[in-house]
Amino acid sequence: MSTTDAVTFWNEVYAARPAATDPRPNDLLAETVTGLPSGDVLDLGCGDGGDALWLARRGWHVTAVDISSVAVERLTRLARSAGLSGLVSAARHDLDESFPPGEFDLICAHYLHTSFGLDRALVLRAAAHALRPEGLLLVVNHGSTMPWSWNQDPDAWFPTPRQVAAGIDLDPATWSVERADAPRRMATGPDGRRAEVTDHVLVIRRTA
Repeated sequence: MSTTDAVTFWNEVYAARPAATDPRPNDLLAETVTGLPSGDVLDLGCGDGGDALWLARRGWHVTAVDISSVAVERLTRLARSAGLSGLVSAARHDLDESFPPGEFDLICAHYLHTSFGLDRALVLRAAAHALRPEGLLLVVNHGSTMPWSWNQDPDAWFPTPRQVAAGIDLDPATWSVERADAPRRMATGPDGRRAEVTDHVLVIRRTA
């Protein structure tokens, strides 16, 4: 499918639901980041902006990107209304074409899934190279299909964190895997339904 199709799809996904007024951060982000000194962070696929706003409120300078202009515009308005415009820079960005410039202390990629032709391994490899020494790359993927997911393909394949790390193919002399597991949790969907879901969590540190 074309990039235009991907842009249209994700704009329609966000436009079809009300704009979030107080989006929550992902629990695994809070778990990973709590206790770290603030710095520069890149949020890949920022969506409703819960992670970006949570990080900015804790002093991080956030670059937040998404392929959907609807998501980006909503996050920009939320950051402005919360007095966080100086800490949150949101921009529409197609990761299939280029990677945001800069160096970062933390890069987050939560549920960067799509039915379009995104080379995720290439994106995550670029993210690892954009880390400063001692910086962290946090990758959280779906490990199961949520009842409210846009993708209900019964044949969906969920690579393990170790498989994702192998696909990124980083030099262990420069990057180390600090976490690779599959925790389960109870989640609540947009319509209020509750279900147990599995997350695939990968944390990589740039050591040199």
